[in-house]
Amino acid sequence: MYITTLLCKPGQQALTPALTQSLLGAWGGRSLTWLAAMDAVEFEILTLPENLWQVWGGMQTLGIDLIVQPGKERRKKMLLADMDSTMIEQECIDELAAEAGVGPRVADITARAMNGELDFEQALRERVWLLKGLPLRTIQKVYQNRITFMPGGEVLVATMRAHKGYAALVSGGFTDFTRPVAAKLGFDEHRANRLLKANAALTGQVGNPILGREAKVTALNEISTAQNLHANDVLAVGDGANDLDMLKLAGTGVALHAKPIVQDQVSVRVNHGDLTALLYLQGYSKSEFVIPPNVSTAP
Repeated sequence: MYITTLLCKPGQQALTPALTQSLLGAWGGRSLTWLAAMDAVEFEILTLPENLWQVWGGMQTLGIDLIVQPGKERRKKMLLADMDSTMIEQECIDELAAEAGVGPRVADITARAMNGELDFEQALRERVWLLKGLPLRTIQKVYQNRITFMPGGEVLVATMRAHKGYAALVSGGFTDFTRPVAAKLGFDEHRANRLLKANAALTGQVGNPILGREAKVTALNEISTAQNLHANDVLAVGDGANDLDMLKLAGTGVALHAKPIVQDQVSVRVNHGDLTALLYLQGYSKSEFVIPPNVSTAP
């Protein structure tokens, strides 16, 4: 048995009853359940439809994400999340580079690395070298003035933790950013690379070992083992090439507004919804969301 989930950007209300009933009938679905009125719905199907990706493409043009996944054990016990362009809307190193006057050069390297065109470790070292001499006060300035959070992140983490889930932030970025981001969003722990510093400025070097593609898999294995969990208990989310192995190993790997190379290899794709889509995928209804203080869920 499989679960078909349809969702859109919160508040868009792109899911009309007529559209939903049409797909339900075409695929021989049953047990239709609205998770959020006109924003998220699910139903059961017995077999994978032969025209799944054709229908997926049509839904994309309507601003709707379509996900089909096995119905068994889809509510996960651990969240493993990338940070840059996933839990936050920016790439931190690009924002630092903009302050250092090398923004376009670094942004180009970042884009190519995230799409798998460059070796991640080499690209990281090259970009960090271009930040040599940047005053440390700039890091706090960037965090306060340039970083914005992906909508739905606090609700996602709070809801999963309220249901005894564990939340880990694992980033190819830097601890100077994962530390405050993890604290803000309520993660249990965080891992990232270390920017080396001397004389109140960046040295242009990054500490070893580099947390890249393989290290994210290591983090998944180590953290899940420490929590007495299996990889199948993990919901992982990311957007770049360095997230691919982590997404493939997790019980559910979600490509969130992801680069083309990731979309090509990951079947659970969220291009229109926000981070609360990861709750709908697990069968949570909007009424079950845990809303932290000072967080609004209004569109």
